[in-house]
Amino acid sequence: MAERNETDKKYGVLFVCLGNICRSPAAEEIFRTRLRRQGVEELVEVDSAGTYGGHAGDLPDERMRSEAGKRGYKLTHRARRLTEDDFRKFDMVIVMDDSNYERASRIAPDIESLNKLYRMTDFKSVSRWDHVPDPYYEGIEGFRLVIDLLEECIDGLTCKLEEDNILPRHA
Repeated sequence: MAERNETDKKYGVLFVCLGNICRSPAAEEIFRTRLRRQGVEELVEVDSAGTYGGHAGDLPDERMRSEAGKRGYKLTHRARRLTEDDFRKFDMVIVMDDSNYERASRIAPDIESLNKLYRMTDFKSVSRWDHVPDPYYEGIEGFRLVIDLLEECIDGLTCKLEEDNILPRHA
């Protein structure tokens, strides 16, 4: 990742899951909340998208909104589909699992864009999970697990961006 300087545009981070109604909008808001709490939200553009467009325009799943709300996150994102332009606009495209990695790879317009692809669990610290599971067909425990995993991975992502001088180090 390139170091950021004062004349650069905002650094862009895009989170991607299948339908953009559970995992990726939760990751978007968890990361945005973290940036806000650290007072650096103006440095990073954060968004989310899905590799499937069938939920375009929908709010996140009610169960995810409810569980996220219990932790202080308000999910208001409207679902949209991942596009080639996203790879031009964002510096990092972070997917939730291997299936979305493969789908996003096929949407990427060129080889350079593939270098922007990461898995959310690339930023984990203690979890044994190698992906963020889709909670859509699970009970509430599945949504809680996803939020736990996302919070852990967002911690790691934040540290990585601090190490790369994208974000200032916080105390």
